[in-house]
Amino acid sequence: MPGIGQIGEDDQSGLSWRDGIVPVSNRFDDPYFSLSDGLAETRHVFLSGNDLPARFRDGFRIAELGFGTGLNMLATLIEWTRAGVPGRLLYTSFEAFPLSAAEIARALDAFPETRAAADPFLAAWETGAREFDLGPLSVRVIVGDARASLPGWEDKADAWFLDGFSPAKNPELWSEELMADVGRHTEAGGTFATYTAAGHVRRALQAAGFQVERAAGHGRKRHMTRGTLGPRP
Repeated sequence: MPGIGQIGEDDQSGLSWRDGIVPVSNRFDDPYFSLSDGLAETRHVFLSGNDLPARFRDGFRIAELGFGTGLNMLATLIEWTRAGVPGRLLYTSFEAFPLSAAEIARALDAFPETRAAADPFLAAWETGAREFDLGPLSVRVIVGDARASLPGWEDKADAWFLDGFSPAKNPELWSEELMADVGRHTEAGGTFATYTAAGHVRRALQAAGFQVERAAGHGRKRHMTRGTLGPRP
């Protein structure tokens, strides 16, 4: 979600740092989170957009396209803990280009609340683990092209966080075929939320079986998109 600011010098990992704070993918020329408070955006778009934490229950399953810095995962863990829900939460994310633990730690420094909860995650990530437990949260990050890995995923989600880079920069992660796979891997009555309001994304999700609606976006974005799997209106 490009915005105003200066991009710093590239590092060897393919990242730049806008204003020294926000990581920007050189591959997609897009920041990993909103320039106007990425944590607030996560809470508005992905949590509230999926009616969370109100829907949390033991065994609730979240799936995500675009793990990035793990910000959405940590924000979810904080909300689950704050809500006092008993049992376990299952979190599966699909990520083609995982960041290093050092890059993630630097990015999360912008959000003290999530950085304070991040040490167990960073310790596991540093070892190369892509499946780990964070208290009540069971995490699995599936590394690789989601177009290849999602069709064979053996589970379904109760809520989807669609958080790939901008559809204009990363169209592969928003294709009609991949959105159809999202629909096939959603429990009846399950939901999705995303920051984008691009028309072709909304149409692809409608074709996948979701009842789709536009909602107020975060910050300077006028609109976002959310929806529920079920009979079309």
